[in-house]
Amino acid sequence: MKSNKNSTLIFIIVVVVIDTAGFGLIFPVLPQLLTNLLHSDISTAAEYGGWLSFAYAAMQFVFAPILGNLSDQYGRRPVLLSSLFGFSIDCVFLAFAPNILWFFVGRTIAGITGASYSVASACVADISTDENRTKNFGIVNAAFGLGFIIGPVIGGTLGQFGTHTPFIVAAILSFINFTFGYFFFPESLNIGTRRIFDWKRANPFGSLKYLSEFPLINTLVLSMIFVSIANHSMESVWAYFTIEKFKWNTSLIGYSLAVIGLLSIVVQLWLVGILVKKLGDRRMALLGLILTMTGFFLFAFTEWQWLLLGALLIYIIGGVQGTAIQSITSSIIPDNEQGELQGSLGSLMGLTTLIAPLLMTSSFSYFTGKNSAIYFPGISFLIAALLTLISLILLIKSFKKHKMKK
Repeated sequence: MKSNKNSTLIFIIVVVVIDTAGFGLIFPVLPQLLTNLLHSDISTAAEYGGWLSFAYAAMQFVFAPILGNLSDQYGRRPVLLSSLFGFSIDCVFLAFAPNILWFFVGRTIAGITGASYSVASACVADISTDENRTKNFGIVNAAFGLGFIIGPVIGGTLGQFGTHTPFIVAAILSFINFTFGYFFFPESLNIGTRRIFDWKRANPFGSLKYLSEFPLINTLVLSMIFVSIANHSMESVWAYFTIEKFKWNTSLIGYSLAVIGLLSIVVQLWLVGILVKKLGDRRMALLGLILTMTGFFLFAFTEWQWLLLGALLIYIIGGVQGTAIQSITSSIIPDNEQGELQGSLGSLMGLTTLIAPLLMTSSFSYFTGKNSAIYFPGISFLIAALLTLISLILLIKSFKKHKMKK
């Protein structure tokens, strides 16, 4: 049994690495591609980038709880495979898009089927015990970071051969991932623990009602929502911010994202295990939020690249908060409802993606535009720091109200 669980974890890691790498290929070249396609400046491209994220998130908000509930009845494997196939189609649309409308079609398809990380998290919960749950989530989060090393570096390099090239490679990589999963990914949810699909619970509002049955999770999830909105500042404006303020090119942006991924792996594989033993999940979550907030604040106001890199290190270490909160929420939910939990969280995170990219890119666009009375390219990160502070306050109140062992 232990051998089967280890094999399942390995398969999850491989799928997450390849899927994230395919996604990360796109980031370094997206600003330039949108600029060329729209015949616009970087501020306008950032605004359209926010609307593309909105289209993806809207579909995630609606379909994530459906896919999560389906995985509780039919298993994780078919849902995960549909997600991987959907992303490959999305990349094809983006690779050959003749106009901006095609981008929105592709992002819509990807949003409908995009449940790879949620299902992978449900798989981790399926095979984990109280003793190794946080460690296993840390390993999968490290795999996520590894994908962001491979993807942006390749994307930044391929971007020199044309802005469409990374999307073609991402489509191929995603289809390889689908093929790998089809032949080698094992089912992690036992038939005896599955439950019947229920439309009343398989919708965004039904999932919210479901989460409300767990008082502690209510506050934890609310805290996750605020910090998730804050974290979207990185993927939404990092490339635009570094181009605008420090004149970085696509290669340098790709390398910076790779550094984020590399350091995230070290944090998740090594530091999480140390901190969870010394501090427990609760204190590790609080420490992580403090560091995350500090990183955002430094991003917002730094005028020096060396300090920007130092802030990046602080921010990455702060990522331990996500693993801690993820472990706490998963430990409270029954085994046959893990898919529903992850689908509900996916829906809520989709909701944050509806809000966050538009908030971050619009604020960046306004404060860097020609008509702005105040020039402040770091505005998005200042907003992120304030949102993280709210998340921290909510978490402190939650832990005081609900006494926890960890």
